[in-house]
Amino acid sequence: MRKNYFLTLSALTMICIGGCSKNTAIDAKSPKLLNTVSKTSSFPSSPGDVVGKVTVGYQGWFLAAGDGSSFNSFQHTDLECWPDVRQYPTTYGNVQFNQDGVLQPGFTGTLGNGQPAKMFSDWDQSTVNVHFLWMQQNGIDCAALQRFGSHFSDPRVVSQENGVADRVQSAAQTYGRKFYIMYDISGWTNFQTELEPDWTNTMQAHTTSSAYAKQNGKPVVCIWGIGVSGRPGDVTSWTALINWFKSQGCYVIVGVKTGFATDTTNLAAYSAANMLMDWRVGVNASANFQADDAAALTFCNAHDIDYQTDIYPGTSFYNGNGTAKNIIPRNHGDFMWTQFAAAKNAGVQSAYISMFDEINEATGIMNCAEDASSIPVGKYFLTLDYDGTHVSSDYYLRLTNDGGKMMKGTIPYTATDPTPFVLTPPASLTPHVLSSSSIQVNWSAVTDAPCFNIKRSTTTGGPYTTISSGITANTFTDTGLTANTTYYYVVTSGRINASESIISREVNGKTNP
Repeated sequence: MRKNYFLTLSALTMICIGGCSKNTAIDAKSPKLLNTVSKTSSFPSSPGDVVGKVTVGYQGWFLAAGDGSSFNSFQHTDLECWPDVRQYPTTYGNVQFNQDGVLQPGFTGTLGNGQPAKMFSDWDQSTVNVHFLWMQQNGIDCAALQRFGSHFSDPRVVSQENGVADRVQSAAQTYGRKFYIMYDISGWTNFQTELEPDWTNTMQAHTTSSAYAKQNGKPVVCIWGIGVSGRPGDVTSWTALINWFKSQGCYVIVGVKTGFATDTTNLAAYSAANMLMDWRVGVNASANFQADDAAALTFCNAHDIDYQTDIYPGTSFYNGNGTAKNIIPRNHGDFMWTQFAAAKNAGVQSAYISMFDEINEATGIMNCAEDASSIPVGKYFLTLDYDGTHVSSDYYLRLTNDGGKMMKGTIPYTATDPTPFVLTPPASLTPHVLSSSSIQVNWSAVTDAPCFNIKRSTTTGGPYTTISSGITANTFTDTGLTANTTYYYVVTSGRINASESIISREVNGKTNP
């Protein structure tokens, strides 16, 4: 969820992001990892499209010069992390971005590895497709598409957000994911004359899609910012807005501040929700996440409300406003895993990940630059190895996959992050010549490898050409080969251009005459 942050250096010991209540000490090196799993209690709703599922927040607001959007220029340029764009079919050069809070001219240099510096655009359907493919590959069930009232004074933004909503619907249908609309109440001056008509006249049409999230048979909508300082409205108008959406037949999620269970002033609004989600971005590792989840879950169960915990990897926004670097460290996944472990211990069954693509504030879990070789030369971006541990660009997607599996009970509970930083190739390969035109290659399994890729050459040592990728079995039969010819094979683990491992040892086979 996007907010405007204005922090001074003296304020960094007491972080206050978007008005949410925060703990003060920043200590991601000593996260609270608990060792016992609590028994789950009964819940108001059975598992559906959001209950018992992993949802990610999705901004979808990155545009580029030449993308044909209503802006046709780079938008949301305050990037804290640099995206890994190797899997995007369409990218754009001469990228504009911020450094230390100042917008730079278009960058014409290269990345540290010598490759051109490129950016994606969410106006391209192919970009959104890549994002939803990643969600499918990493066990993310649903995406909450953000919608901001503060943007609607500019018709170009309306065009962009409506267009991206169409693209999200298409991608969700293609990759078997769910999505719903998430309204940030920031910037709406009148809920009845602005927000409610936006739903009935524009966004409600998406609920007819097979990909639109339903819970208890009702289309899901989220209202974020209820009870959060600095947001428009009060308990009366917030309660009325929630009840209005319920009168439209919606299942209403309400995004609230951490510690909402003790906020008696806004109890009426919280009690009207079908589900509550406490926003945590900015809460640091000194927090007792399990106690917070347990208190929230107790409140929700007492009021017959579903509960969705908020989990995020860390945050920073130096390039946005120049305050400080790496404010709440990721600590190579330990900080995020602490929250998954706490939720599992507390018996929480639903999670909201903040966020999928929020690379402006370093909360995005999507593929980003691993190290200095993958960012523009001479520029600052928060790389994934900032704490000294190298992880693959898709590490936080894979970690989210493991965290979701643990919450759902499909893998055992563990207090420490089980996700490998990088993947290793198979230790052994065995070729079997089957005929004059086919060779079968078998290889050993690799723990936690999501898939394999087999590569071939007619010369020992390569170069190798990938002949099949995304293989989930430990075998591949290569056909259509030339008789009496020697072929050389290697195998890698993981997704190509993401977590792909180094190559295995080479094996060879010669087809029959």
